[in-house]
Amino acid sequence: MPLYRYKALNARGEMLDGQMEAANDGEVVARLQEQGHLPVEARLASEGGAAPLQALFKPKPFAGARLVQFTQQLATLLGAGQPLDRALSILLELPEDEKSKHVIADIRDAVRGGAPLSAALERQHGTFSRLYVNMVRAGEAGGSLHETLQRLADYLERSRALKGRVVNALIYPAILLLVVGFALGFLLGTVVPQFAQMYESLDVALPWFTRGVLAIGLFVRGWWWLLLGIVALALAWFERRRREPAFRARLDEWLLRQKLVGPLLARLETARLARTLGTLLKNGVPLLTGLGISRNVLGNQALVADVENAAEDVRNGHGLSSALGKGKRFPRLALQMIQVGEESGALDAMLLKTADTFEQETALALDRMLAALVPVITLVLSVLVGIVIVSVLVPLYDLTGAIN
Repeated sequence: MPLYRYKALNARGEMLDGQMEAANDGEVVARLQEQGHLPVEARLASEGGAAPLQALFKPKPFAGARLVQFTQQLATLLGAGQPLDRALSILLELPEDEKSKHVIADIRDAVRGGAPLSAALERQHGTFSRLYVNMVRAGEAGGSLHETLQRLADYLERSRALKGRVVNALIYPAILLLVVGFALGFLLGTVVPQFAQMYESLDVALPWFTRGVLAIGLFVRGWWWLLLGIVALALAWFERRRREPAFRARLDEWLLRQKLVGPLLARLETARLARTLGTLLKNGVPLLTGLGISRNVLGNQALVADVENAAEDVRNGHGLSSALGKGKRFPRLALQMIQVGEESGALDAMLLKTADTFEQETALALDRMLAALVPVITLVLSVLVGIVIVSVLVPLYDLTGAIN
């Protein structure tokens, strides 16, 4: 069985740090609770080796898995009856980097000084998002901070998993493009010019396609630095233009109209919006405030504009489903599910159900796209490499046949 490292509080409030063999982290938590301890952390012992690499890249004090872990631990301690300042003091002992300790210490000191947790988080200069702070504030107002933090941790984990699924789906095609592109560049810049010199010395008549490939190879060898410079300038120009609101809006709208990419982007963004808005409403955040916060999690500016317009319509008394449907960019199924939630008075629950549905659809769409994209990329690049090889070898075979 795998070995887990754990941290827990005993009955006297002392921090215990040890190791335990178990089938999973849930078993570690259950054993610690049977022993009368309060589990704070349980993770694989092998994960400890990642600390030097994380330190090398200097990650943010609270982002990704770190933020999820901090939120879960704080929710656990508050749910066990620990006072907020005591819970923060316990969490202060867990991080290994000084920056994270400094942030937690500053939050604890602000809480001890009488500030609510939401205000203490807000003063951390953007370390915690607006969504995070507003959900904590809603939990404080509703008197259920530990439940709110648990829901927030679940939301962060699901959002992180969805983002990771998208990134993982794109890694293999990107590596394939890079490797085969490098091989094609090596052939054109190194191998093909050698054949060009050989054919020139033999003074033989070459087919038109061979002459074209040889010319491309000589150009790549002589002007490779210019090609790299053009690519770098094009990327820099595109990145600069992408930061312009008008250009970004046109680009995002164009992407949504594409038959292959558009539906996938719409599903992905719908899942994000529904998960965020549903979680906010579940924690007592008003709908208009939730829409203002939720639009910040969207990456497509055309959909952001639709949400802003929908918020204005909702302010004027329209339903959320009809307001979002005016832009005709969100999937029809999502709008129907939201309408059902409005009619049944369970909008928050239906939004979370909508998020589950579209996260599953996004995963299936990504799997299908990857299953189709990888063979297509492999075939196209293989054909290009094959054309280069055949073009430089055909005259050699003709020459050999003529000699024989």
